[in-house]
Amino acid sequence: MKVSNFVSVITVVIILLLIVSSCKSTKKEEAFKQKNVKPNIVYILADDLGYGDVSYLGQNKFETPNIDKLTTQGMVFTQHYSGSTVCAPSRSTLMTGQHTGHTPIRGNVSSKFDKSAHDEGQYPMEAASFTVAELLKENGYATGVFGKWGLGFPGSEGDPNNQGFDEFYGYNCQRLAHNYYPYHLWHNQEKVLLEDNKGTQQNQYAPHLMHDEALKFMEVHKEKPFFLYYASALPHAELLLPQENIDKFKGEFLPEKSFKGIDSGKKYKAGGYGSQKNGHAAFAAMVTLLDKQVGELILKLEELGIANNTIVIFTSDNGPHNKAGADPIYFNSNGPFRGIKRDLYEGGIHVPMVVKWPNKIKEGSSTNHISAFWDFMPTVAEIIGAKKPKNIDGISFLPSLLNSRIQKKHNYLYWEFHEKGGRIAVRKGNWKAIKYNVLKNPNRKIELYDLSKDPSEITNVAEEFPEIVKELAQIMIEARTPSEGYEFNFKINQE
Repeated sequence: MKVSNFVSVITVVIILLLIVSSCKSTKKEEAFKQKNVKPNIVYILADDLGYGDVSYLGQNKFETPNIDKLTTQGMVFTQHYSGSTVCAPSRSTLMTGQHTGHTPIRGNVSSKFDKSAHDEGQYPMEAASFTVAELLKENGYATGVFGKWGLGFPGSEGDPNNQGFDEFYGYNCQRLAHNYYPYHLWHNQEKVLLEDNKGTQQNQYAPHLMHDEALKFMEVHKEKPFFLYYASALPHAELLLPQENIDKFKGEFLPEKSFKGIDSGKKYKAGGYGSQKNGHAAFAAMVTLLDKQVGELILKLEELGIANNTIVIFTSDNGPHNKAGADPIYFNSNGPFRGIKRDLYEGGIHVPMVVKWPNKIKEGSSTNHISAFWDFMPTVAEIIGAKKPKNIDGISFLPSLLNSRIQKKHNYLYWEFHEKGGRIAVRKGNWKAIKYNVLKNPNRKIELYDLSKDPSEITNVAEEFPEIVKELAQIMIEARTPSEGYEFNFKINQE
Protein backbone atom coordinates (compact mmCIF):
# COMPACT_ATOMS: atom_id res chain seq x y z
CA MET A 1 0.00 0.00 0.00
CA LYS A 2 1.29 3.45 -0.90
CA VAL A 3 2.06 5.84 1.89
CA SER A 4 -0.46 8.34 0.52
CA ASN A 5 -3.23 5.69 0.50
CA PHE A 6 -2.32 4.57 4.03
CA VAL A 7 -2.50 8.15 5.24
CA SER A 8 -5.89 8.54 3.59
CA VAL A 9 -7.22 5.41 5.28
CA ILE A 10 -5.91 6.54 8.65
CA THR A 11 -7.47 9.96 8.09
CA VAL A 12 -10.88 8.43 7.31
CA VAL A 13 -10.67 6.18 10.38
CA ILE A 14 -9.81 9.14 12.59
CA ILE A 15 -12.69 11.16 11.17
CA LEU A 16 -15.11 8.28 11.74
CA LEU A 17 -13.87 7.85 15.29
CA LEU A 18 -14.31 11.55 15.92
CA ILE A 19 -17.86 11.43 14.53
CA VAL A 20 -18.78 8.40 16.68
CA SER A 21 -17.18 10.00 19.70
CA SER A 22 -19.04 13.21 19.01
CA CYS A 23 -22.35 11.33 18.73
CA LYS A 24 -21.70 9.50 22.00
CA SER A 25 -20.75 12.75 23.69
CA THR A 26 -23.86 14.46 22.37
CA LYS A 27 -26.04 11.63 23.65
CA LYS A 28 -24.37 11.72 27.05
CA GLU A 29 -24.77 15.48 27.26
CA GLU A 30 -28.40 15.22 26.22
CA ALA A 31 -29.01 12.47 28.77
CA PHE A 32 -27.37 14.61 31.44
CA LYS A 33 -29.48 17.59 30.48
CA GLN A 34 -32.66 15.51 30.49
CA LYS A 35 -31.75 14.04 33.86
CA ASN A 36 -31.18 17.49 35.33
CA VAL A 37 -34.08 19.38 33.76
CA LYS A 38 -35.74 21.47 36.46
CA PRO A 39 -39.40 20.54 36.71
CA ASN A 40 -42.22 23.04 36.76
CA ILE A 41 -44.00 23.12 40.10
CA VAL A 42 -47.74 23.69 40.46
CA TYR A 43 -48.85 23.92 44.08
CA ILE A 44 -52.65 23.96 44.42
CA LEU A 45 -53.83 25.13 47.83
CA ALA A 46 -57.55 24.84 48.56
CA ASP A 47 -59.02 27.16 51.18
CA ASP A 48 -60.74 25.49 54.16
CA LEU A 49 -61.24 22.20 52.33
CA GLY A 50 -61.70 19.46 54.92
CA TYR A 51 -60.09 16.03 54.92
CA GLY A 52 -63.47 14.49 54.12
CA ASP A 53 -64.46 16.97 51.42
CA VAL A 54 -62.86 14.98 48.59
CA SER A 55 -64.41 11.76 47.37
CA TYR A 56 -61.21 9.73 47.45
CA LEU A 57 -61.25 10.25 51.23
CA GLY A 58 -64.88 9.38 51.74
CA GLN A 59 -67.07 12.25 50.54
CA ASN A 60 -70.19 10.56 49.15
CA LYS A 61 -72.62 13.42 48.69
CA PHE A 62 -70.77 14.78 45.64
CA GLU A 63 -67.72 13.79 43.62
CA THR A 64 -64.26 15.23 42.97
CA PRO A 65 -63.15 13.22 39.92
CA ASN A 66 -60.19 15.36 38.90
CA ILE A 67 -58.66 15.39 42.36
CA ASP A 68 -59.36 11.65 42.61
CA LYS A 69 -57.59 11.13 39.29
CA LEU A 70 -54.44 12.65 40.74
CA THR A 71 -54.40 9.84 43.28
CA THR A 72 -54.24 7.25 40.49
CA GLN A 73 -51.46 9.17 38.74
CA GLY A 74 -49.32 10.01 41.75
CA MET A 75 -48.82 9.55 45.47
CA VAL A 76 -51.24 10.09 48.34
CA PHE A 77 -49.82 11.35 51.64
CA THR A 78 -51.98 9.88 54.39
CA GLN A 79 -50.25 11.72 57.26
CA HIS A 80 -49.92 15.28 55.96
CA TYR A 81 -50.51 18.39 58.06
CA SER A 82 -51.22 22.01 57.29
CA GLY A 83 -49.03 24.72 58.74
CA SER A 84 -51.73 26.00 61.05
CA THR A 85 -55.44 25.81 61.66
CA VAL A 86 -56.16 29.20 60.01
CA CYS A 87 -55.09 30.85 56.79
CA ALA A 88 -52.24 33.34 57.29
CA PRO A 89 -49.93 31.36 59.59
CA SER A 90 -50.52 28.22 57.55
CA ARG A 91 -49.38 30.03 54.41
CA SER A 92 -46.46 31.56 56.25
CA THR A 93 -45.14 28.11 57.18
CA LEU A 94 -45.53 27.02 53.57
CA MET A 95 -43.55 29.98 52.28
CA THR A 96 -40.77 29.96 54.91
CA GLY A 97 -40.25 26.29 55.79
CA GLN A 98 -40.71 27.17 59.47
CA HIS A 99 -43.43 25.91 61.80
CA THR A 100 -45.59 28.32 63.78
CA GLY A 101 -43.10 28.47 66.63
CA HIS A 102 -40.63 30.17 64.29
CA THR A 103 -42.43 31.49 61.20
CA PRO A 104 -42.94 35.30 61.18
CA ILE A 105 -46.74 35.25 60.78
CA ARG A 106 -48.42 33.25 63.53
CA GLY A 107 -51.97 34.55 63.44
CA ASN A 108 -54.74 36.16 61.39
CA VAL A 109 -54.35 39.84 62.28
CA SER A 110 -54.02 43.08 60.35
CA SER A 111 -51.38 44.18 62.85
CA LYS A 112 -49.75 42.58 65.85
CA PHE A 113 -50.89 45.61 67.80
CA ASP A 114 -53.96 47.03 66.09
CA LYS A 115 -56.34 44.87 64.10
CA SER A 116 -57.70 47.95 62.31
CA ALA A 117 -54.31 49.36 61.37
CA HIS A 118 -54.85 48.89 57.64
CA ASP A 119 -57.91 49.08 55.43
CA GLU A 120 -56.70 46.09 53.48
CA GLY A 121 -54.25 43.29 54.05
CA GLN A 122 -52.62 41.55 56.98
CA TYR A 123 -49.51 42.11 59.06
CA PRO A 124 -46.55 41.72 56.66
CA MET A 125 -43.79 39.19 56.55
CA GLU A 126 -40.46 40.89 57.15
CA ALA A 127 -38.16 41.83 54.31
CA ALA A 128 -35.58 39.47 55.81
CA SER A 129 -37.95 36.50 55.44
CA PHE A 130 -36.75 34.04 52.82
CA THR A 131 -39.51 32.33 50.90
CA VAL A 132 -39.69 29.31 48.64
CA ALA A 133 -40.52 31.72 45.80
CA GLU A 134 -37.23 33.54 46.37
CA LEU A 135 -35.38 30.23 46.42
CA LEU A 136 -36.89 29.22 43.09
CA LYS A 137 -36.42 32.64 41.52
CA GLU A 138 -32.72 32.54 42.43
CA ASN A 139 -32.54 29.24 40.57
CA GLY A 140 -34.02 30.42 37.29
CA TYR A 141 -37.74 29.95 37.89
CA ALA A 142 -40.54 32.25 36.86
CA THR A 143 -42.75 32.62 39.91
CA GLY A 144 -46.43 33.46 40.15
CA VAL A 145 -49.13 33.41 42.80
CA PHE A 146 -52.79 33.48 41.85
CA GLY A 147 -55.53 33.59 44.45
CA LYS A 148 -55.36 34.63 48.09
CA TRP A 149 -52.18 36.01 49.66
CA GLY A 150 -52.75 37.32 53.21
CA LEU A 151 -49.09 37.83 54.22
CA GLY A 152 -48.67 41.57 53.87
CA PHE A 153 -50.74 44.58 52.84
CA PRO A 154 -50.20 46.09 49.36
CA GLY A 155 -46.79 47.68 48.95
CA SER A 156 -45.45 46.36 52.26
CA GLU A 157 -42.36 44.20 52.63
CA GLY A 158 -44.79 41.28 52.80
CA ASP A 159 -46.34 42.08 49.42
CA PRO A 160 -45.94 39.02 47.15
CA ASN A 161 -43.84 41.02 44.67
CA ASN A 162 -41.41 41.69 47.53
CA GLN A 163 -41.34 38.05 48.61
CA GLY A 164 -40.06 36.46 45.41
CA PHE A 165 -43.09 36.40 43.12
CA ASP A 166 -42.76 37.86 39.64
CA GLU A 167 -46.51 38.00 39.19
CA PHE A 168 -49.45 38.22 41.55
CA TYR A 169 -53.13 38.30 40.67
CA GLY A 170 -55.87 37.99 43.24
CA TYR A 171 -56.79 39.03 46.77
CA ASN A 172 -54.05 40.64 48.81
CA CYS A 173 -56.30 40.69 51.88
CA GLN A 174 -57.78 37.51 53.26
CA ARG A 175 -60.63 39.46 54.87
CA LEU A 176 -61.73 40.79 51.47
CA ALA A 177 -61.28 37.25 50.13
CA HIS A 178 -64.42 36.38 52.10
CA ASN A 179 -66.33 37.89 49.18
CA TYR A 180 -66.41 36.26 45.76
CA TYR A 181 -67.79 39.26 43.86
CA PRO A 182 -65.32 41.88 45.14
CA TYR A 183 -64.99 45.46 44.03
CA HIS A 184 -61.35 44.90 43.09
CA LEU A 185 -58.46 42.46 42.87
CA TRP A 186 -54.73 43.13 42.57
CA HIS A 187 -52.42 42.52 39.63
CA ASN A 188 -48.98 43.11 41.07
CA GLN A 189 -49.14 46.74 42.25
CA GLU A 190 -52.20 47.63 40.19
CA LYS A 191 -55.58 47.73 41.84
CA VAL A 192 -57.89 46.16 39.25
CA LEU A 193 -61.38 47.58 39.63
CA LEU A 194 -64.17 45.13 38.77
CA GLU A 195 -66.69 47.50 37.26
CA ASP A 196 -69.36 44.84 36.81
CA ASN A 197 -69.41 44.23 40.55
CA LYS A 198 -70.23 47.82 41.45
CA GLY A 199 -72.84 48.29 44.15
CA THR A 200 -74.72 45.05 44.66
CA GLN A 201 -73.91 43.66 41.21
CA GLN A 202 -72.51 40.13 41.06
CA ASN A 203 -71.17 39.61 37.55
CA GLN A 204 -67.40 39.04 37.83
CA TYR A 205 -66.66 35.93 39.87
CA ALA A 206 -63.19 36.22 41.36
CA PRO A 207 -62.28 32.49 41.28
CA HIS A 208 -62.94 32.51 37.51
CA LEU A 209 -60.79 35.60 36.98
CA MET A 210 -57.88 34.28 39.05
CA HIS A 211 -58.06 30.88 37.36
CA ASP A 212 -57.86 32.43 33.89
CA GLU A 213 -54.78 34.44 34.87
CA ALA A 214 -53.10 31.30 36.24
CA LEU A 215 -53.66 29.52 32.93
CA LYS A 216 -52.14 32.50 31.08
CA PHE A 217 -49.10 32.39 33.36
CA MET A 218 -48.40 28.78 32.34
CA GLU A 219 -48.75 29.65 28.68
CA VAL A 220 -46.36 32.59 28.94
CA HIS A 221 -43.70 30.62 30.82
CA LYS A 222 -43.99 27.21 29.18
CA GLU A 223 -40.44 27.44 27.76
CA LYS A 224 -38.72 27.86 31.13
CA PRO A 225 -39.24 26.35 34.56
CA PHE A 226 -42.00 28.01 36.54
CA PHE A 227 -43.52 27.88 40.00
CA LEU A 228 -47.27 28.39 40.03
CA TYR A 229 -48.69 28.87 43.52
CA TYR A 230 -52.40 28.42 42.90
CA ALA A 231 -53.89 29.70 46.16
CA SER A 232 -57.57 29.09 45.46
CA ALA A 233 -60.17 30.90 47.52
CA LEU A 234 -62.52 27.91 47.25
CA PRO A 235 -64.46 26.64 49.20
CA HIS A 236 -64.01 29.29 51.93
CA ALA A 237 -67.01 31.27 53.11
CA GLU A 238 -69.01 32.99 51.70
CA LEU A 239 -71.14 30.37 49.94
CA LEU A 240 -71.66 32.28 46.72
CA LEU A 241 -71.06 31.43 43.08
CA PRO A 242 -72.94 31.76 39.78
CA GLN A 243 -76.50 30.53 40.11
CA GLU A 244 -76.15 27.99 37.30
CA ASN A 245 -73.54 26.17 39.38
CA ILE A 246 -75.87 26.02 42.38
CA ASP A 247 -78.85 24.91 40.30
CA LYS A 248 -77.08 21.64 39.42
CA PHE A 249 -77.32 20.61 43.09
CA LYS A 250 -80.48 22.39 44.15
CA GLY A 251 -82.85 20.07 45.99
CA GLU A 252 -80.29 17.26 46.33
CA PHE A 253 -79.17 17.93 49.90
CA LEU A 254 -82.32 18.33 51.94
CA PRO A 255 -83.11 19.71 54.37
CA GLU A 256 -81.29 22.75 53.06
CA LYS A 257 -79.43 25.15 55.31
CA SER A 258 -80.07 28.82 54.79
CA PHE A 259 -77.91 31.69 55.98
CA LYS A 260 -78.88 35.33 56.39
CA GLY A 261 -75.76 37.38 55.88
CA ILE A 262 -74.74 40.90 54.94
CA ASP A 263 -76.22 42.04 51.64
CA SER A 264 -75.80 45.80 51.99
CA GLY A 265 -74.23 48.43 54.20
CA LYS A 266 -70.72 49.09 55.49
CA LYS A 267 -69.50 45.49 55.70
CA TYR A 268 -71.01 44.43 52.37
CA LYS A 269 -68.18 43.10 50.17
CA ALA A 270 -65.77 44.21 52.90
CA GLY A 271 -65.44 40.92 54.73
CA GLY A 272 -69.05 40.27 55.66
CA TYR A 273 -70.56 37.05 54.30
CA GLY A 274 -73.43 37.27 51.84
CA SER A 275 -76.72 35.44 52.27
CA GLN A 276 -77.37 31.99 50.84
CA LYS A 277 -80.69 30.14 50.88
CA ASN A 278 -79.21 26.89 49.59
CA GLY A 279 -76.05 26.45 51.63
CA HIS A 280 -75.68 22.72 51.01
CA ALA A 281 -76.09 23.05 47.25
CA ALA A 282 -73.72 26.04 47.19
CA PHE A 283 -71.00 24.23 49.12
CA ALA A 284 -71.18 21.17 46.88
CA ALA A 285 -71.05 23.46 43.85
CA MET A 286 -67.99 25.28 45.17
CA VAL A 287 -65.99 22.11 45.79
CA THR A 288 -67.13 20.84 42.39
CA LEU A 289 -65.89 24.05 40.78
CA LEU A 290 -62.56 23.70 42.59
CA ASP A 291 -62.28 20.16 41.25
CA LYS A 292 -63.13 21.35 37.74
CA GLN A 293 -60.41 23.99 37.91
CA VAL A 294 -57.88 21.39 39.08
CA GLY A 295 -58.78 19.37 35.99
CA GLU A 296 -58.34 22.41 33.76
CA LEU A 297 -54.89 23.11 35.18
CA ILE A 298 -53.81 19.54 34.39
CA LEU A 299 -55.34 19.74 30.92
CA LYS A 300 -53.47 22.99 30.20
CA LEU A 301 -50.18 21.35 31.17
CA GLU A 302 -50.95 18.54 28.74
CA GLU A 303 -51.92 20.94 25.96
CA LEU A 304 -48.68 22.85 26.44
CA GLY A 305 -46.69 19.61 26.26
CA ILE A 306 -45.12 20.12 29.68
CA ALA A 307 -47.17 17.79 31.87
CA ASN A 308 -44.42 15.16 32.02
CA ASN A 309 -42.00 17.68 33.47
CA THR A 310 -44.34 19.21 36.03
CA ILE A 311 -44.86 18.38 39.68
CA VAL A 312 -48.45 18.97 40.77
CA ILE A 313 -49.29 19.13 44.48
CA PHE A 314 -52.83 19.40 45.81
CA THR A 315 -53.67 20.11 49.45
CA SER A 316 -55.66 22.42 51.77
CA ASP A 317 -54.60 25.18 54.15
CA ASN A 318 -56.52 23.86 57.19
CA GLY A 319 -59.65 22.00 58.19
CA PRO A 320 -63.25 22.85 57.23
CA HIS A 321 -64.97 25.99 58.48
CA ASN A 322 -68.51 26.40 59.82
CA LYS A 323 -69.12 30.03 58.90
CA ALA A 324 -71.64 31.68 56.57
CA GLY A 325 -73.94 28.69 56.48
CA ALA A 326 -71.30 26.03 55.89
CA ASP A 327 -72.28 22.68 57.38
CA PRO A 328 -69.25 20.44 58.01
CA ILE A 329 -71.33 18.01 60.08
CA TYR A 330 -73.79 17.40 57.24
CA PHE A 331 -70.98 16.75 54.74
CA ASN A 332 -68.72 14.95 57.24
CA SER A 333 -66.08 17.41 56.11
CA ASN A 334 -63.52 16.45 58.74
CA GLY A 335 -63.82 12.75 57.87
CA PRO A 336 -62.83 10.51 60.78
CA PHE A 337 -61.25 13.32 62.76
CA ARG A 338 -62.26 15.49 65.68
CA GLY A 339 -62.40 19.24 65.26
CA ILE A 340 -62.60 21.79 62.47
CA LYS A 341 -60.85 25.03 61.52
CA ARG A 342 -59.33 26.76 64.60
CA ASP A 343 -58.92 23.42 66.34
CA LEU A 344 -55.56 21.73 66.81
CA TYR A 345 -57.25 18.37 66.93
CA GLU A 346 -56.71 16.38 63.74
CA GLY A 347 -59.80 17.80 62.03
CA GLY A 348 -58.28 21.28 62.07
CA ILE A 349 -54.84 20.44 60.67
CA HIS A 350 -54.78 16.93 59.12
CA VAL A 351 -55.34 17.66 55.42
CA PRO A 352 -55.42 15.82 52.08
CA MET A 353 -52.28 15.86 49.97
CA VAL A 354 -51.60 14.28 46.58
CA VAL A 355 -48.43 14.68 44.49
CA LYS A 356 -48.19 13.88 40.79
CA TRP A 357 -44.82 13.74 38.99
CA PRO A 358 -44.91 11.64 35.80
CA ASN A 359 -42.15 9.06 35.37
CA LYS A 360 -40.80 9.89 38.83
CA ILE A 361 -43.55 8.92 41.28
CA LYS A 362 -45.14 5.51 41.14
CA GLU A 363 -48.73 5.86 39.99
CA GLY A 364 -51.40 4.95 42.50
CA SER A 365 -48.95 4.88 45.40
CA SER A 366 -49.24 6.19 48.93
CA THR A 367 -47.03 6.97 51.90
CA ASN A 368 -47.66 7.21 55.62
CA HIS A 369 -44.63 9.49 56.09
CA ILE A 370 -45.57 12.20 58.60
CA SER A 371 -45.11 15.55 56.85
CA ALA A 372 -46.25 19.17 57.08
CA PHE A 373 -46.35 22.40 55.09
CA TRP A 374 -42.91 23.45 56.27
CA ASP A 375 -41.44 20.45 54.42
CA PHE A 376 -42.27 21.95 51.04
CA MET A 377 -39.28 24.32 50.90
CA PRO A 378 -36.54 21.74 51.63
CA THR A 379 -38.21 19.30 49.25
CA VAL A 380 -38.12 21.88 46.48
CA ALA A 381 -34.50 22.71 47.28
CA GLU A 382 -33.50 19.06 46.95
CA ILE A 383 -35.46 18.59 43.74
CA ILE A 384 -33.73 21.48 41.98
CA GLY A 385 -30.30 20.85 43.51
CA ALA A 386 -30.25 24.04 45.55
CA LYS A 387 -28.76 24.46 48.99
CA LYS A 388 -31.33 24.05 51.74
CA PRO A 389 -31.91 27.36 53.53
CA LYS A 390 -30.74 27.67 57.11
CA ASN A 391 -33.02 28.09 60.10
CA ILE A 392 -35.92 26.06 58.77
CA ASP A 393 -37.87 23.26 60.42
CA GLY A 394 -38.79 21.31 57.31
CA ILE A 395 -37.44 17.97 56.10
CA SER A 396 -37.40 17.03 52.42
CA PHE A 397 -39.92 14.34 51.55
CA LEU A 398 -38.30 13.71 48.15
CA PRO A 399 -37.11 10.23 49.24
CA SER A 400 -40.75 9.31 49.91
CA LEU A 401 -41.80 10.63 46.49
CA LEU A 402 -39.13 8.63 44.67
CA ASN A 403 -39.08 5.67 47.06
CA SER A 404 -35.33 5.84 46.53
CA ARG A 405 -33.71 5.78 49.97
CA ILE A 406 -34.46 5.99 53.64
CA GLN A 407 -36.74 8.91 54.45
CA LYS A 408 -35.58 11.11 57.30
CA LYS A 409 -38.31 11.62 59.89
CA HIS A 410 -39.30 14.54 62.06
CA ASN A 411 -38.43 14.36 65.70
CA TYR A 412 -41.73 16.16 66.27
CA LEU A 413 -44.27 18.49 64.66
CA TYR A 414 -45.34 21.66 66.48
CA TRP A 415 -48.25 24.08 66.19
CA GLU A 416 -49.29 27.13 68.18
CA PHE A 417 -52.48 29.12 67.73
CA HIS A 418 -53.17 32.51 69.30
CA GLU A 419 -56.95 32.70 69.10
CA LYS A 420 -59.54 30.95 71.28
CA GLY A 421 -57.48 31.51 74.42
CA GLY A 422 -54.29 30.11 72.90
CA ARG A 423 -53.69 26.54 71.79
CA ILE A 424 -50.60 24.35 71.37
CA ALA A 425 -50.12 20.89 69.89
CA VAL A 426 -47.17 18.55 69.40
CA ARG A 427 -47.03 15.31 67.48
CA LYS A 428 -44.11 12.96 68.13
CA GLY A 429 -44.39 9.60 66.43
CA ASN A 430 -47.90 8.35 67.17
CA TRP A 431 -48.27 10.55 70.27
CA LYS A 432 -50.22 13.81 70.08
CA ALA A 433 -50.23 16.29 72.97
CA ILE A 434 -52.71 19.17 73.01
CA LYS A 435 -53.13 22.07 75.42
CA TYR A 436 -56.05 24.49 75.06
CA ASN A 437 -56.81 27.85 76.70
CA VAL A 438 -53.16 28.30 77.59
CA LEU A 439 -53.37 32.10 77.85
CA LYS A 440 -56.27 32.12 80.30
CA ASN A 441 -55.46 28.93 82.17
CA PRO A 442 -51.74 28.09 81.93
CA ASN A 443 -52.15 25.36 84.54
CA ARG A 444 -54.64 23.41 82.51
CA LYS A 445 -53.47 19.85 82.04
CA ILE A 446 -52.21 18.52 78.73
CA GLU A 447 -54.31 16.05 76.77
CA LEU A 448 -52.54 13.04 75.23
CA TYR A 449 -53.70 10.78 72.40
CA ASP A 450 -52.24 7.70 70.73
CA LEU A 451 -53.05 8.34 67.07
CA SER A 452 -52.13 4.79 66.04
CA LYS A 453 -55.08 3.51 68.10
CA ASP A 454 -57.22 6.61 68.37
CA PRO A 455 -56.95 8.85 65.27
CA SER A 456 -60.23 10.52 66.25
CA GLU A 457 -58.69 11.70 69.55
CA ILE A 458 -61.53 10.43 71.70
CA THR A 459 -59.63 8.91 74.61
CA ASN A 460 -57.26 11.11 76.61
CA VAL A 461 -54.54 8.81 77.97
CA ALA A 462 -52.43 11.47 79.72
CA GLU A 463 -52.81 9.90 83.15
CA GLU A 464 -51.60 6.54 81.84
CA PHE A 465 -48.41 7.94 80.29
CA PRO A 466 -47.07 10.73 82.51
CA GLU A 467 -43.52 10.40 81.14
CA ILE A 468 -44.76 10.96 77.58
CA VAL A 469 -46.74 13.99 78.75
CA LYS A 470 -43.66 15.40 80.45
CA GLU A 471 -41.54 14.90 77.31
CA LEU A 472 -44.05 16.58 75.00
CA ALA A 473 -44.66 19.40 77.48
CA GLN A 474 -40.95 20.18 77.36
CA ILE A 475 -41.12 20.31 73.56
CA MET A 476 -43.97 22.82 73.86
CA ILE A 477 -41.65 25.06 75.85
CA GLU A 478 -38.54 24.63 73.72
CA ALA A 479 -39.98 24.43 70.18
CA ARG A 480 -40.74 28.14 69.83
CA THR A 481 -38.86 31.40 69.78
CA PRO A 482 -40.32 34.62 71.21
CA SER A 483 -42.17 36.83 68.73
CA GLU A 484 -43.60 40.20 69.66
CA GLY A 485 -47.37 40.07 69.50
CA TYR A 486 -47.43 36.28 69.55
CA GLU A 487 -46.47 35.50 73.11
CA PHE A 488 -47.17 32.65 75.46
CA ASN A 489 -45.81 34.24 78.63
CA PHE A 490 -45.89 31.30 80.99
CA LYS A 491 -44.28 27.99 81.73
CA ILE A 492 -46.37 25.05 80.66
CA ASN A 493 -47.52 22.86 83.51
CA GLN A 494 -45.94 19.49 82.79
CA GLU A 495 -48.37 17.49 84.89
